[in-house]
Order: sequence, then C-alpha cells, then structure tokens
Amino acid sequence: MMKKMNEAAVARKGKGFDTRQAWAFAFCLPNILFFLIFFVAPAIVGVWYSLTNYNGFKQMDFVGLDNYIRLFQDSDFYSTLWRTVLYSVVSVPIGYVVSLGFGMLLSSEKIKGITILRILIYWPILLSTIMVGLTWRWIFGESFGLINYLLDCVGLPQIHWATNSTAAFITTIIAGTWSGCGTNMLIFIGALKQISTELVEAATLDGANKWQVFWNITLPHLKPVSFMVIILSVISSFKVFAMVQTLTNGGPGTATTYMIQYIYTTGFTRNRVGYASAVSMVLFVILLILSFVQTKISDKASD
Repeated sequence: MMKKMNEAAVARKGKGFDTRQAWAFAFCLPNILFFLIFFVAPAIVGVWYSLTNYNGFKQMDFVGLDNYIRLFQDSDFYSTLWRTVLYSVVSVPIGYVVSLGFGMLLSSEKIKGITILRILIYWPILLSTIMVGLTWRWIFGESFGLINYLLDCVGLPQIHWATNSTAAFITTIIAGTWSGCGTNMLIFIGALKQISTELVEAATLDGANKWQVFWNITLPHLKPVSFMVIILSVISSFKVFAMVQTLTNGGPGTATTYMIQYIYTTGFTRNRVGYASAVSMVLFVILLILSFVQTKISDKASD
C-alpha cells in the first residue's frame, strides 16, 4: 500500500514538474522567437550571402569560397582590422581603469549626493550612440567645437580634430570611454559591495595602506567581474559603429574606419554584399576566438 502511495506521489511530482517546465518555456518563448528571427536567421542568411557575389539587387551567383580567398588577400581588410585592434587595445584598458575608478569612488554610501553622481555617470548609456557621436562632434568640432573655443580663449593654437588622424583617433577613444563606462561602473560597484569589510579592516589594522589593500584584496576579489567586463568591452570595441560614423564618418581618410564601418561601406556603398558578408563571418570567428581565449584565461585564474 505504501509503495503505491509513493509511486502516485512521484507521478504527481513528475507531472507538476512538467507543468512548470511548460510554463517556463511559454514565458521564454517570445525571447526565443526574437532570438531566432533577428539573430539566428540573419546569421544563416549572412553565411549564404558570403558564398555568393550578391550585390544587394538581382545578382546572386554562387561563388563558393572566392570571397574569403579575396578577403585574405585584401590589404584594405588587414589595415581595417589593425585599426580596430588598435582601437580595442587602447580603449578597453582605459575604459576598464575609468570604470573601476568611478566604481571605487562611488561605492561608498558616505559620499553626499552619491545617487546623483551615479546617475550622471550612467546617463550617457541611456543615450543613443548617434547622440553620443553628435555630442562629441560638437565638443571636438574644428570651427565650432567647445574645446577649440576654450583653447582660443586662452591663446593656445586650435587642434585640427577632423583632419588630423591621431586627433580623430583620440576623439573616438574619449567618446567610446564616456559612453560605455556607466554600465561597467555599476558592475564594479556591485562587486565591490560583496568584498568583506572585515577583511579590509583586518588588513588596515595590520598596517596595510590603501594601495596594498587595493592590490592584495580588492583586485583579486574583482577577477571574475574584471574578466567579464573585459570580454564585453572587447566585443563592444570591435562592434563600434554608429558613434564613430556620426563623430568622424571614418575619417580623415580611413584613419577611424573600423571593422563595422568597413563592412557597411563595402556592402551598402560599394554594393558588394556578398563580400561584406564574408568579412562579417570572419569578424564573428575572431570575436568567438577572443571570447574563448579570455574565458579559458578566466577559468584558470579562478582555479
């Protein structure tokens, strides 16, 4: 008798679990459909386009791997990839340091107006990337920009932001850091609040100064979060487009033309959609490899 009751209870439990699974799937279904329609389907179409000579109109002949063969012989592609890597190598560490600095500064509730300061720093993330580009274009404008106006007021020579390749590159770094540090700052604030205050107090009582506390306690505890922030920042830096397009339009020349601008120009200006799709696939593989390597490094560091 007891055996039958236990079997019935297990059956009811299994049935309830299946119902919960069904409800969970139902709630997730809109997101699943959204992902399939707007991410998976375009990715499949992009793979197909990369194997054709599609020009955006009627021409679409299967060419196999010809686009990829030409791609790896294209000096413009390598130049663009190098500029993108340089942008990432410079912008990611700067963004990390700025975000961590703001996170440490604003993690204490003792500072007056702490909420307002957090909102002001996070605010740029709420703007569209086009608005970010327009804002910094007004600040760095050559003939109408705020910075050149202030330099002129104090008798210093104006800077040719739009025609000097180094100056234009710097503007993209500053604008990118400004627009992206808010989210990373909040991530760091959440992680910093998880660090035991007793551990910090014990180190202070043992004679450790602030730098030693940061280097030996704070930074090691932030390793998992730091790797996540770095991975997201690297991916974001490789995908930068609208902000740079609005700020510098990829110029002067191609000095600030990064991978997504190159793909956009190749596909929609030169009508080489098949070739641009091949570049997109290569960029996807590069980001996948970078994410895999960084994840492996993070796993080893956490062991």
